[in-house]
Amino acid sequence: MSDENSNILIVFKERIRQVLAKCTYLQQENAKLIDEKQLVKKQLDEAREEINQLKAKNANLKMVRTITATSVNVEEARSKLLKMVREVDKCINLMK
Repeated sequence: MSDENSNILIVFKERIRQVLAKCTYLQQENAKLIDEKQLVKKQLDEAREEINQLKAKNANLKMVRTITATSVNVEEARSKLLKMVREVDKCINLMK
């Protein structure tokens, strides 16, 4: 082998080593980003669940406030209660 071919082979081997090192680094980075994505997705799901719970709690508080207000409008309270009963009936039917 000539010196020129030997030098080309050395350069080629070095570039392959660099590409393999870069590939390993990118694989590790990708794994790290996948883990981070899963963590963020879990946090997002937890936040959505908390939002849904807070919305339900808020709706319940509004209903209680409407029913227990000192100047209760009987018809309004009755309609709210009927609406709740219908929602409960729908839930029961969906469970069947």
